[in-house]
Amino acid sequence: QVQLVESGGGLVQPGGSLRLSCAASKLPFSAYAMNWVRQAPGKGLEWVATIYSGGSVTSYADSVKGRFTISRDDAKNTLYLQMNSLKPEDTAVYYCEMGGSRGQGTQVTVSS
Repeated sequence: QVQLVESGGGLVQPGGSLRLSCAASKLPFSAYAMNWVRQAPGKGLEWVATIYSGGSVTSYADSVKGRFTISRDDAKNTLYLQMNSLKPEDTAVYYCEMGGSRGQGTQVTVSS
C-alpha cells in the first residue's frame, strides 16, 4: 500500500506563491506517473497537473497553465507543485495521486 503525504499548503495573498510537496513510499517511485488534483469548497475533484516517468513530459489544466509547475525528484521519492501568481479561485485542498492512491491533502487558501 502506497503512502502519500502532502505538505506545504497554507494561507497566501493573491499573487503570491507556494510550493507543495508530496512524499511517496512506493517503489520504484521513478516508474510512476504522478498527478496533482484539487477540490475546492463545495466542488468536485479537479485535475491540476501530471508528470510522467522520467520527468520530461508534463501536462496542465488550462486553469493553471503558465502559473503552476509540476516536478519530481526521484532520488527523494518526492513530487512538487510550484504555484505562482495564485488567485482566490485556486483555494482548495490539493492532493497528490500515484498508482491509484491519493494522499490526505494539504489546504491552500488564497485570500487577502
